[in-house]
Amino acid sequence: MSTLSVPLTAQLDTFVKQMVHKGFGANKADVVRRALTRLAEDEAIFSVLRSEQELKEGKALHGNLHKLLKALP
Repeated sequence: MSTLSVPLTAQLDTFVKQMVHKGFGANKADVVRRALTRLAEDEAIFSVLRSEQELKEGKALHGNLHKLLKALP
């Protein structure tokens, strides 16, 4: 596990402390790790939703993958 030092504004520091107090994490580092994990999950969900929207818009490729790759410039 690596360590990252990130300066926080007073407002963010207060928020992180509040999250610790509310039990969102065991300590400030745990709160930040959990927040980053949640951000990663949100990004994955957004990617799936964006892909579904592209399918609805007809932006998907259909057919044999090998032929499609050969057709690329």
